[in-house]
Amino acid sequence: MPAKTPKARPRISASQVEAIIRKHGVKDAVVIVGIRGYFRRTLGDPTKNDRGIWDDCIAVISPTAFSAYNGNTDPSIWRTGIASLVEGVHRYKKGKHGISRGNGYPALRPATPNESLPVTRDGKKGRSLGVAINIHRGGSVKATSPRVTSSEGCQTIPREQWDSFLGLVYGEMDRYSQKTVPYILTSEQPA
Repeated sequence: MPAKTPKARPRISASQVEAIIRKHGVKDAVVIVGIRGYFRRTLGDPTKNDRGIWDDCIAVISPTAFSAYNGNTDPSIWRTGIASLVEGVHRYKKGKHGISRGNGYPALRPATPNESLPVTRDGKKGRSLGVAINIHRGGSVKATSPRVTSSEGCQTIPREQWDSFLGLVYGEMDRYSQKTVPYILTSEQPA
């Protein structure tokens, strides 16, 4: 069974993340960048974008902070109709994940009407809208289940890194008075 978690956090630099931000024309002070397949060559099958493993990079940058986290930008499993977020720039706001199961916990939710974002769906052609494609806490990096990433289309961070990630995002949004934060999703590898 292939490893589901890299041995270390992504070794991307702030200047590499800034180059991605410039390419997408984003001007906000606080930005989140997700890179699909960041660990493609060293984790899972190097010929495809794997699911159910922490093979992606999710970085947070502001004028006063930078940190990169292991992440997941894909659904945990393949299932007809399950959503995958389309690459591009998406806006998020503070909110809760899991509210349909009770009170939920702090996370990031789409800052769009009806909280919908463009997605593709397994086994379907074209694009549609996915509702509540959140950025939330995933499972443990030590888990071996194919659902370890805890995603049905959401962007997830391992449980062990979640508090650091969310604390940084919320804190920097407060510092720079941002009600929303852009999330750039790309599969382009940094130069």
